[in-house]
Amino acid sequence: MRESLRQKVLTLYLSTSALDSQVLGWAIYDGTGHDHFTTGDNTEPPYETGLDALKDGWRLIQHPILIPPYPGEEYSTSFMKYGFVFEKLEERSA
Repeated sequence: MRESLRQKVLTLYLSTSALDSQVLGWAIYDGTGHDHFTTGDNTEPPYETGLDALKDGWRLIQHPILIPPYPGEEYSTSFMKYGFVFEKLEERSA
């Protein structure tokens, strides 16, 4: 019954544009009602790499757009630019 399936969304910010690089930041949004935590509740990431999320059944739905820095801005800090968005469909809680 597909009516009982709900979407979970996982955003992972990695150290580089490679899926096997280290997770630096993350957010999980759970439409199933199983998990009752919010972003920042855990000090350990849910996965060490984006590849680990794929191996656990998450489907990659967005890969970061690679934009070169403007001249003179190569070493400035800004937003986390290597954000990957994953989804998983799971049964919702009763």
